[in-house]
Amino acid sequence: MSRVLIVGAGLTGSVCACLLRRELPNKCKIVVWDKSRGAGGRMSTSRSPTDSACTVDLGAQYITATPYYAKIHHSFYEELLAQGILRPLTSSVEGMMSREDGLKNYVTPKGVSSIVKHYLKESGAEVLFDRHVTHVYRRGASWEVWRKDGEPEHFDAVVLTMPVPQILQLQGDVGSLMASPQREQLEAVSYSSRYALGLFFAPQTNIAAPWAAKYVSDSPCIRFIAVDDRKRNTESSEYGPSMVVHTSVPFGIQHLEEEKERVQPLIMDELQRLMPDLPQPASIKCQKWRYSQVTQSVADCPGQMTLLGQPLLVCGGDAFTHSNFDGCIESALQVFGVLKSSL
Repeated sequence: MSRVLIVGAGLTGSVCACLLRRELPNKCKIVVWDKSRGAGGRMSTSRSPTDSACTVDLGAQYITATPYYAKIHHSFYEELLAQGILRPLTSSVEGMMSREDGLKNYVTPKGVSSIVKHYLKESGAEVLFDRHVTHVYRRGASWEVWRKDGEPEHFDAVVLTMPVPQILQLQGDVGSLMASPQREQLEAVSYSSRYALGLFFAPQTNIAAPWAAKYVSDSPCIRFIAVDDRKRNTESSEYGPSMVVHTSVPFGIQHLEEEKERVQPLIMDELQRLMPDLPQPASIKCQKWRYSQVTQSVADCPGQMTLLGQPLLVCGGDAFTHSNFDGCIESALQVFGVLKSSL
């Protein structure tokens, strides 16, 4: 039985692991490593430090399905809707750009990371966190993968789904395996950067806003605000409301190399200007998204990039398609196709 390592417990990695389990149940043992302390990647949901029932989405806010992807990814949407993981977005989003007919927006009642957790559970994979991969070496017909603060392990196939700059930083044999055009394609990938604040309020706190979420057009700092439980239609008197604030990309780039502790007060000052009656939050979580969304993907690459066929080393993620839910699904399908042929 082949041992397959998927690096990255985000949407692409989790869907790929799930497809392996469902389509090749007796062919491989699936291991998922992620350098963070939890699943989700940029589909991140954070819990209040005082009440685990109160959560806020710090990354992706809602899922938008175009008619095209709603059709070709029909089974994915139907599964998530049947499980109650997705629900139609019915709350008001002020300033949302007018969209073409046929688009459908969905929210996640249990937080956007619940999508990733669903696929990881379905995969039956051994999922390990705090596993920061540093080196990948070819050892005959297998890969020797090193991580910070741990012994190396051997795998028959490796899938890399982390942001492209992190792939390029890997030591060992990865760089030497890239053909010159491949390296040029990867180096051309670019990302936007931003900060996100998660605000958690005490029970019974009233946030006086006529909207569930709002795009802000007149602030150099803040681009998006959402009362998260209102956005998901999950408001409850048992715990306090939560709010997420996304900064603009220019603000994120300007302050990218600063400590979060210095940037958080700047965002809060601007939020107070925009919402002067906002109550004081009980706690705040500040997230720096160095790799927020892909602004330039790998050119002419259909969802994946195979660096070596035997033993298999393949890259995937939204940088190889486009930066949204369906882009990650498309990449996972393409990576799985390569794995299926190899295994």
